[in-house]
Amino acid sequence: MVMGNRAPNKLEWRINVRNGTSEILQPESGLVHRIWSWLKGLLGEFMLKIWNFLEKARNIAVAEPKKVIHCLKVGVTLTIVSLFYYMRPLYEGVGGNAMWAIMTVVVVFEYTVGATLYKCINRAIATFLAGSLGVGVHWAASHSGDKLEPIILGISVFLLASAATFSRFIPSVKARFDYGVLIFILTFSLVSVSGYRVDKLIDVARQRLSTIAIGASLCVLICMLFYPIWAGKELHNLIHRNLEKLADALEGCIAEYFTDSSAGDSCKKIGGYKCVLNSKAAEDSMVGY
Repeated sequence: MVMGNRAPNKLEWRINVRNGTSEILQPESGLVHRIWSWLKGLLGEFMLKIWNFLEKARNIAVAEPKKVIHCLKVGVTLTIVSLFYYMRPLYEGVGGNAMWAIMTVVVVFEYTVGATLYKCINRAIATFLAGSLGVGVHWAASHSGDKLEPIILGISVFLLASAATFSRFIPSVKARFDYGVLIFILTFSLVSVSGYRVDKLIDVARQRLSTIAIGASLCVLICMLFYPIWAGKELHNLIHRNLEKLADALEGCIAEYFTDSSAGDSCKKIGGYKCVLNSKAAEDSMVGY
């Protein structure tokens, strides 16, 4: 290893290699410089991911503006329901159970009118049945004594929850009432458990039922009156797109067979049949709605 100087006050280190030449040794960067370079690369990668996500979201919004309209309708519905908390007269009318209306909007509002009606009807029937059974079981348990009351409530929850859960495995029930059975289990369990510590159970059940009805009614009205999206029309458009993809796939197969080439466009066309096979669940749900 030799040392030479090419400029005043500047040292340059060289190392001799086997072929008779020499290479310059570059000084190692400091720890702070390496950390800064790593953070800068990490920040650049993070910003790139955010940009790609925003670009994908923009493409979805441009390709399907109905989804943007659906998001706006959900926001408007939640804003209207939240007025039961913001405005004092409305809050005094429903009490603290106004949160049930917000929960109803979140779980009931769907993309199409048929799906929203399906969930509203299932939730209304399941809530009414579970609430009635819960109040009846609570009345029977409260008249059986303090020692037998928790036992009767626990047994009723076990039997009805087990039977309702088993009914979800029946194909006909699962196809039409799966969501309603789930709400039935949830409502009956809440009424039975909370009724053991609540004195005015009927008043609480009435307020919760009224707030759920308010939330479901707002969902149905806004979903049907403002730019409604019908499941039948969406099913028609989906079948139309699937037929076009199948036609493109057949065309790509024929073109690849006769030309004996694997061009990029033909490969993309052939892969379109996979989207058709994966759309069976969406088609079945739209048929039901």
